[in-house]
Amino acid sequence: MITGCLVTQLIYVVAKIGVADRLATRSSTADDLAAATGVHPRALYRVLRALASLGVFAEDDRGRFSLTEAAAALRSDAPDSLEAFAMLWGEVLWPSCGALLHSVRTGQPAFEHLHGMGVFEYLPQHPQAAEIFDRAMTNLTRRLAPPVVAAYDFGSLNTVVDVGGGQGILLAAVLRANPRLKGVLYDRPDVLATARRTLAGEGVLERCELVRGDFFSSVPAGGDAYLLKDVLHDWDDRRAVAILTTCARAMAPSARLLVVERSLPEANLAGPAKLVDITMLAVTGGRERSEREYADLFRQAGLRLTRAVPTGSEMQLFEAAAA
Repeated sequence: MITGCLVTQLIYVVAKIGVADRLATRSSTADDLAAATGVHPRALYRVLRALASLGVFAEDDRGRFSLTEAAAALRSDAPDSLEAFAMLWGEVLWPSCGALLHSVRTGQPAFEHLHGMGVFEYLPQHPQAAEIFDRAMTNLTRRLAPPVVAAYDFGSLNTVVDVGGGQGILLAAVLRANPRLKGVLYDRPDVLATARRTLAGEGVLERCELVRGDFFSSVPAGGDAYLLKDVLHDWDDRRAVAILTTCARAMAPSARLLVVERSLPEANLAGPAKLVDITMLAVTGGRERSEREYADLFRQAGLRLTRAVPTGSEMQLFEAAAA
């Protein structure tokens, strides 16, 4: 566990130089891969050998490396690619994790301490980091969207407003599963600049309106359901309540709010939310929460938790209505 940081960087390095893509059709030696990627051959061999010992790549008796199931997920064209996620962790988030002690001492995000600004201010000013972040979030959402869509009855709705929906992958999955449904993707202008192409590629752009704005100030009215996925965990309680209050103001009496987040398990039970929570501590200043804590946030925003819907994945869907 102490040396786990080495695994993060090993995976990051091979993702950054595109090793998995080069092994997509045939096995290859470290020397050939190094020549193709412009890195040191013996150093690359040592990296690949270490990863092969962990089940990421496989080495044969001739020193040729090939993809394993785990390594295949690092291909940029894999259906559920983790390539960008590996680069996000090894490059963009890495310094903040190394400065976690600052967050523990102060309660403030290490990211802000290192960069002089919050992560959502930083990304628009650093296009390469923003591109990695957007691809990583898009690919993770592709993995998580099917169980969320299957867990909730979206078919009874007319319009879903995806608040802070990024590239619109979850909204696209909802629209594809419900052909009569219309969607509104609401996010910052710099995000929507590329989201239109994503929605067109998903085949749902004609049924989706893209609206620019700031969810601390306003949210489009007229939705039957307001969808917030991986939004509230980015913020502290005060600002999370502010987002929920903005949504509540836009909601008709019959509308529902659908919050998709990881739910913290109690006591010593394991769960991905507890480690994601540390990421929020170091990077955004937000936090993961339990079902009870989400219910309390809803109450402060003039809403009430109507039900918690398990999705069979690490995500849970919390449905809320006007109090």
